Amino acid sequence: MSQTTYALITGASSGIGKAIAEDLASKGYNLFLVARTESVLQKVATEIREKYKVKAEVFPADLTDQAAPQKIKDFCTSKELPVSILINNAGYAVFGLFEAVSLEQQLDMMQVNNTAMVRLCHAFIPILKNQPKSYIMNIASTAAFQAVPAMSLYAASKAFVIMFTRGLQMELAKSNVQVCCLVPGPTDTNFMNRANMGALKEMAAKFEWPAGKVAKIAVKGMFAGSLEIIPGMMNKVSYIFIKLMPKKVAENIAAGIYLKAVQE
Repeated sequence: MSQTTYALITGASSGIGKAIAEDLASKGYNLFLVARTESVLQKVATEIREKYKVKAEVFPADLTDQAAPQKIKDFCTSKELPVSILINNAGYAVFGLFEAVSLEQQLDMMQVNNTAMVRLCHAFIPILKNQPKSYIMNIASTAAFQAVPAMSLYAASKAFVIMFTRGLQMELAKSNVQVCCLVPGPTDTNFMNRANMGALKEMAAKFEWPAGKVAKIAVKGMFAGSLEIIPGMMNKVSYIFIKLMPKKVAENIAAGIYLKAVQE
């Protein structure tokens, strides 16, 4: 792998995105880091440059802005950054009953979780094809395995990520671009705080994985050519269990947890 090769990572200032950035930097990849807050992004980039001796470009962008993906590509083109890895990590949840949460908030979430991901894939596939071997990783969630009341659009948005990734991999199967989907379960990040899911935080903490551990499994699976990467035996068993049981049973279990939490 050439030292001039770059990995573009969205949501790179914290959580799984930051951990993936560190893991790729440890393998010699230069980084193109994207997140909303420039000061935090610059701090992460400085730490990575000093620790791993790689280059780290930063681009502050709010992916709720429909124009952001094109601005990211334009920056990449202007800097002549040879991107060989695209990590679509940016994403978040809105917690609450669909009718009780503003439509604007929910559409912004879908913009980040889905539309920005699609735009970035479309923008960067031609760039990725210019490299000997390239990778796209899209980040879903185990919430995609069934409908989740009080997070209906979030679960649906992550199901979209999985289906889009599977289709894209088939389209690119004969190219130099390998496509995969990371499907993490509860992870020790700022996810629940941002979604105002305080009522579920204590329960989730019992099952959370460190972001660094998730990132290592994700990167290893990506380079190994896995299509779907589900960290943790419990999450894998849950996936199989949900596939085998009637959907209504799985959804009733989720409803018992999430509807109770949203009412507290």
